[in-house]
Amino acid sequence: MKATTLTAVKRERAGKGAARAVRNEGLVPGVIYGDKQPPAMFAIDPRQLLAQMARPGFWTHQFEIEIDGAKTLTMCQDLQVHPVTDRPIHVDFLRIRADSVVTVEVPVKFINEEAAPGLKRGGVLNIVRHEVEVHCSASAIPEILIADLTGLEVGDSLHISAITLPEGVKPTITDRDFTVATVVAPSGMKRGDDAEDAEATPAPEAKA
Repeated sequence: MKATTLTAVKRERAGKGAARAVRNEGLVPGVIYGDKQPPAMFAIDPRQLLAQMARPGFWTHQFEIEIDGAKTLTMCQDLQVHPVTDRPIHVDFLRIRADSVVTVEVPVKFINEEAAPGLKRGGVLNIVRHEVEVHCSASAIPEILIADLTGLEVGDSLHISAITLPEGVKPTITDRDFTVATVVAPSGMKRGDDAEDAEATPAPEAKA
């Protein structure tokens, strides 16, 4: 996965007052930490962050943060947004290397809904996990995981074992074959089934 370069400027002071001053300049305060190195504080144009936030898989992407010509390979670990405007107000990045083992949540993409008999008959896809948390090296983070719905009937479940994971990518949950999605009957279908059952069942004879 190719890293996206974000250009930032170094900031010298930490603390709430310093962060507020950065925001007053129209920038977003941030910090890079990890890899047994001192934290590096920076300020970045929010437009760069907003553009990346609009892309799918923001949390699985790698970013090269360029400060004074020096680039640091990172992944976003935390992003605080304004409660009203949803604009970023602080961002944390974690230093990584290509061989770093990371834990990330990878989005699940569901395909072949038209090939699921249960959905064609009016069943509803109940997504239990929109993302799956996995362990893998930073160089092997998948953009998405593909969940194939082909053949699923009403009442069927799709488990993690039905999703092909790239080599070296393992789910963090290892003690069970957890459910990713199910095909459930809509309430209307259930009522119809119950009514048919009632009609098919003879009424008990009245006692003398």
